[in-house]
Amino acid sequence: MPLSKSLAKFNRRFTNKVVGPIAKVVPLLGVVHHVGRRSARQYTTPVNVIPHGDGFIIPLTYGRDTDWVKNVIAAGGCRLETRGRIMEMSDPQFIPTGEGLRSVPTLFHLALARLDVEDFLHLSEFS
Repeated sequence: MPLSKSLAKFNRRFTNKVVGPIAKVVPLLGVVHHVGRRSARQYTTPVNVIPHGDGFIIPLTYGRDTDWVKNVIAAGGCRLETRGRIMEMSDPQFIPTGEGLRSVPTLFHLALARLDVEDFLHLSEFS
């Protein structure tokens, strides 16, 4: 079950402004750079990122029904800034809950399971 919309609104207004700059360089955090589907406006969204195969897995703590996820899916990709690098990402794919949980570090897994996170997004690095 995704986290509440009121928490998402609070994080968007306050927490993301603090976490955003840190997320660009800290392991397991990143910033998704995406473009609005209708507005064509540039947006940034701090996220948790876990290296996986040819790209990264992002736990969708607010579920699939968020604007940034819809923007990335509609565009077929985004830019991801993490660990001091900016990468072009493509082929966004939802992955099953079990695979997503198995792909994250143990403590992360426990926290996500406790929060009932069911949705994960895999992004491949564009080559």
